[in-house]
Amino acid sequence: LLSLVVGACMTMSVLAEHGSDEQRNNYLPAACKGDIRFCFAITEANAGTNTINIGTLAKPTGQGGFKLSGNKTFITDAAESDYALVVARTTPLSETKRKTEGFTLFIVPTKAKGVEMQPIPVSIALPELQYEVFFDEVELGPENVLGEVGKGFNILFDSLNPERILGGAICTGIGRFAMDKAVAYANERVVFNGPIGAYQALQHPLAIAKTEIEMASLKARKAAWLFDKGEPCGAEANMAKLAASEAGIKAVDASLQCFGGNGFTKEYGIFDLYPLVRLTKTAPINNEMIHNYIAEHVMGLPRSY
Repeated sequence: LLSLVVGACMTMSVLAEHGSDEQRNNYLPAACKGDIRFCFAITEANAGTNTINIGTLAKPTGQGGFKLSGNKTFITDAAESDYALVVARTTPLSETKRKTEGFTLFIVPTKAKGVEMQPIPVSIALPELQYEVFFDEVELGPENVLGEVGKGFNILFDSLNPERILGGAICTGIGRFAMDKAVAYANERVVFNGPIGAYQALQHPLAIAKTEIEMASLKARKAAWLFDKGEPCGAEANMAKLAASEAGIKAVDASLQCFGGNGFTKEYGIFDLYPLVRLTKTAPINNEMIHNYIAEHVMGLPRSY
């Protein structure tokens, strides 16, 4: 699921919007057919939501070439991908007039000389793995540069709205799945001569969770509609991700309570949903940063940091 968000969604949308004709022809058809895969390499140990602190550096070598050095962490499906869309600095932060200057995006073959990676053990059962990726003077040509050199920060923002929208859709899907399972179980499980679904102590949490899931879905659909029309959708996309992640957590929790002890068994698999949906409150963007965005960019409140 994460590879769908940060791979197909974020990288493909950026390539389609900012790639050269040659890059779009080289990568997009093959990626759409599933012949090649991309991962998105932005996060570093000291640069998560504070993207400004990215330390991975691409030094010019002449004739449009670069040597890329640095490391990235929590890169989804890196070893399973053919290319990484890497966010790096071509101008160190200390040499820029504005903190957002000097970023460049690179299309880096994951099998290139100087690229190494190792898996990061995580406690969540996911279909994809997380990796730390190391770049040791990886040689890149001008054909590996996506967009303009030094203007990559603006490109990054074009990847955020589809990421938020798809994240919201995934959360509502998990929530609906959990609701469907809970409702079916509540109708079948009989105690005290009747189904447990007849008791309001179970009905009300499920009804609340169902309502919040459907409201979040509407916000995600509106954001997707605006995005497809090419209209501003930052407010809707962020609200959709925020609402859907919170609603998804509530839906899975209500489903777990409905199932009782059975919810924690492998046979029913309800608890397996919880770590995944809880992750969406933290990544790819944490909900606290979305609170900041809504307060500052939607409501017009002063910047807090």
